[in-house]
Amino acid sequence: MEPFSLTCLGVGDGMPNADRNHSSYLYQFGETTLLVDCGEPVGRSCRAAGIDKDAIDRLLLSHLHSDHFGGLFMFLQGLWLENRRKPLPINLPADGIQPIRQMLHLANLVPELLRFGVEMEPWKAGQPIIQGKVRVTPYPTTHLESLRQLLQAKYPGQYAAYCFLLEHEGRRIGHSADLGAPSDLDPLLLHPLDLLVCELSHFKIPEICAYLRDKPIKKVLFTHLSRHYWEDFEGTRQEVKRLLPGMNVVFAWDGDVVML
Repeated sequence: MEPFSLTCLGVGDGMPNADRNHSSYLYQFGETTLLVDCGEPVGRSCRAAGIDKDAIDRLLLSHLHSDHFGGLFMFLQGLWLENRRKPLPINLPADGIQPIRQMLHLANLVPELLRFGVEMEPWKAGQPIIQGKVRVTPYPTTHLESLRQLLQAKYPGQYAAYCFLLEHEGRRIGHSADLGAPSDLDPLLLHPLDLLVCELSHFKIPEICAYLRDKPIKKVLFTHLSRHYWEDFEGTRQEVKRLLPGMNVVFAWDGDVVML
C-alpha cells in the first residue's frame, strides 16, 4: 500500500488568529497530492513545509468563505512566479467560477501569465472525481443554509458547501470542512473511516461528541476549533476525552503531520 500523510497547513477558525493559519490541508496519497481549501497564508505555508511548486495535483475548495479560499490569489501568483508548468485543476462550488475568473483578470493573473493552466471545475454532489489513484466524492452540507435563508432574496446564489470522502487503496478518509449539523457527516459514515478530519467550530462539544460516539471511525482529528475552545485548549481536550472514551482522538495544530 502506498504511503499516506496529511499535513495541516492551517487549522484556524474564521476569526483573526495570531497563532493559527486559516484552513488548508495537504493530503498525500502515494504520488498524488491534493490541497483541500486555500485559506491564507497558504503560499507561505507551502514554502515553509518545503512543498515544491509542482507537487500539488489538484485543489479542492469546500465553500467560498474567505477563511477557506482567501489565500487563492497569492497562491496562484506564487506558482506563476516560481514557473510552475503542470496544469492545476480546481474543484469548487459552481457559482464561484466566473467571479474568481474575473478577479484573476483584475489581478493580472491571466492565462498568458499562468501558463500552467488553471482548470476550474464545478462540484456535482455525490459525483466523484478521480486524481491518480484517489477518488474524491463531495457531499453537500448545510453550513450555509442559514445564510441562504437570510440573504438569498437580495443576494441570489447557490450557497453551496461540501464535505469530502477521500478513498485510496482501501483507505477511507472523511474531511468535514465546515458543517451545519453533525448529520451532514452521514454520507461519509456509511462505511467505516480510517480517519475523520472534523471541524470543532460550529457546534457545542457535547453535540458533536454525541453524534460521533460509537461511529465506526479509527481516528478523529479535530481541527478548526473556535476561538473559545482554542483559548481553553486543555479544557476542550479534557471534555472531548470524557465524552468520547476509548476513541482515538487528536487535535490539529499548524504544521502537524498525520500518518496512517
